[in-house]
Amino acid sequence: MPDTTDTLSLPYIMPAQAQKHVTHNEALRGLDALVQMTVLSTSEQTPPGAPQPGDSHIVASGGQSEWAGHDTEIAVFDGTAWVFYPPRIGWRCWNANAKQYLVFDGADWHEITPSALQDMTLLGLGTSATAQTPFQARLNQALWTAVNEADGGNGSMVATLNKEGATDDLGLVFQTNYATRALLGLFGSDSLRLSVTDDGINFRDVMTMDHVSGRPSLPNLPRFKAFTNYDNFVAEDVWTTIGINTVEYNDQNVFDPATNQFVAPADGTYMLGGVLMYKTHTSSTVRSRSRLLQNGVTEINGAFHENNSAHVSMRTTTKLQTLVSLSQGDTVELQGTARGDDLNFAAGHSSFWGYQVG
Repeated sequence: MPDTTDTLSLPYIMPAQAQKHVTHNEALRGLDALVQMTVLSTSEQTPPGAPQPGDSHIVASGGQSEWAGHDTEIAVFDGTAWVFYPPRIGWRCWNANAKQYLVFDGADWHEITPSALQDMTLLGLGTSATAQTPFQARLNQALWTAVNEADGGNGSMVATLNKEGATDDLGLVFQTNYATRALLGLFGSDSLRLSVTDDGINFRDVMTMDHVSGRPSLPNLPRFKAFTNYDNFVAEDVWTTIGINTVEYNDQNVFDPATNQFVAPADGTYMLGGVLMYKTHTSSTVRSRSRLLQNGVTEINGAFHENNSAHVSMRTTTKLQTLVSLSQGDTVELQGTARGDDLNFAAGHSSFWGYQVG
């Protein structure tokens, strides 16, 4: 059995040993000096005057007096004399005066600085990194700031993210309780993409921006266009909701062909419009009117039109276009009526459309 421990070389109490307390106390002194190690200096070659018990120093190269022959060793004053502990590779200590964290590489002590942290494979801040995510940080706040010109910098701060190929992914993944809810970056192409998801599997693009033309696209903007596929008969002076029953496109299902209504999916500003084409029913002297009605009761300001000139069947139209602020769940419908007689609004040429603008 060896006389000392393998790592710190602390003495063992041997069988039948006399004065075991001496060996035990020596081991305790070693633990007291080396565990949570702190030194007062690393540049001194000679012992300082009037040391206090427990004072520790790393002996500089060229040690003299009691420190001669103990270069790079930890010298600890035990109240009577200096005790020396030869370091091993990987030992670390805190230099209290210089406020430096030091590590022994087998030959000398080195400050652990950013320049020394090279080719690290794992780094965890407040958490443990893994092979899949070799850098992890568990923080409540983080700040990246530029070095000011007064401090030797240029006042700017640029962070660069890089990917290998155009079809690879590069960007930010936003999660709630580790479940993905949004993406922002170059995912699957070199065009900028902002996408959201409610299940982490199916994503809806809120915005894309082509990297060649710079053209933005809002592929899921609430919008619709629909028309009627039959002639809508309208009696004189009777406002009638037009049977807009055929949908050309209907993003987010904002138009309900069963009720002929647009339903606002969220609070916002909307551009809405409609076209009603006149078709003779019994008289060519009739005049056509159209309007947009909100929530079945309110005529939207700026959304009323009447044609007063002579009508030509399958040519004369009334057209509406307006901006309106709506709350989520508000409905809008296209209505028409006749003045002077009844009429038809023509199938295939009478339509209703809209989209959200903000």
